[in-house]
Amino acid sequence: MFRIAHLTDPHVGPLPRLRLRELLNKRVTGWFNWHRSRQGAHDMDLLAGLVADMKSVGPDHIACTGDVSNLGLPLEWPTARIFMEALGPPERVSFVPGNHDAYVQGSLEGLLAAIAPWTEGDDGRGTAFPYLRRRGAIAFVGMSSAIPTLPFVASGKVGSRQFADTERLLGELGREKAFRVVLIHHPPHVGGAPGGRNLIDAQKFEAMIGRVGAELVLHGHNHVGSLAWLIGPSGTVPVLGAPSASARGGAVVHKAGYHLYTIGEDDTGFFLTAQLRGLKTDGTIGDLGMISLKR
Repeated sequence: MFRIAHLTDPHVGPLPRLRLRELLNKRVTGWFNWHRSRQGAHDMDLLAGLVADMKSVGPDHIACTGDVSNLGLPLEWPTARIFMEALGPPERVSFVPGNHDAYVQGSLEGLLAAIAPWTEGDDGRGTAFPYLRRRGAIAFVGMSSAIPTLPFVASGKVGSRQFADTERLLGELGREKAFRVVLIHHPPHVGGAPGGRNLIDAQKFEAMIGRVGAELVLHGHNHVGSLAWLIGPSGTVPVLGAPSASARGGAVVHKAGYHLYTIGEDDTGFFLTAQLRGLKTDGTIGDLGMISLKR
């Protein structure tokens, strides 16, 4: 058995004090939104409790699918490093960036330099997307959909080169009979998020999975638990989004939580189960039940 914990969109705070020149771009809208609503929606005490619960169940690997930052500020990068260290050592934790991590030009590069060990593949090339991390029969393929965008836009894009490299990796891993887990921030299926928040080249992602397949796709971005399906060459592929790991309010699927996956193997091949753990109605963090993976 191999267990994977998936959390996303922690939006680690508090927001540092901004200098005037740092507000003369898209960050001014983000700063306003943070002080108007977001700082109340993201609870760092809750996030700490969620991480403590996650580590207590002892997963073999942790996947974090982006948005450790809020406005992509240089002062947020050391905080992101501390958060990643709290999740676990790089060999047990994999990270892919989100749109808030690439908030303005230069933000993504600064963040990735600070947390490089959690984004490096097994090939020793340093941070390069897609990356491949093999853990026995489990293969993590990390993609980046994080790009700087205009104010009020939070869309993502993978790009042709990254798609070509990812398809090659997935094809090779499929022939090796590995259990392939794709990590990406934006919902990678058509209609996974509305225009202005969507993955611009989601249709290309669907086509790639249709050609080479995968066993599991994990994403964030929407701050809600979700399940979709893509068609692969050998059957359907589950695409799961997790809620924000620090969200205090909303319905059960919106409140802070993480997904715990158990991957096993028997005479028929791999099998997968999924469980939601997170904020309960009594304010504690615990088991919220199994996630049905039946289509």
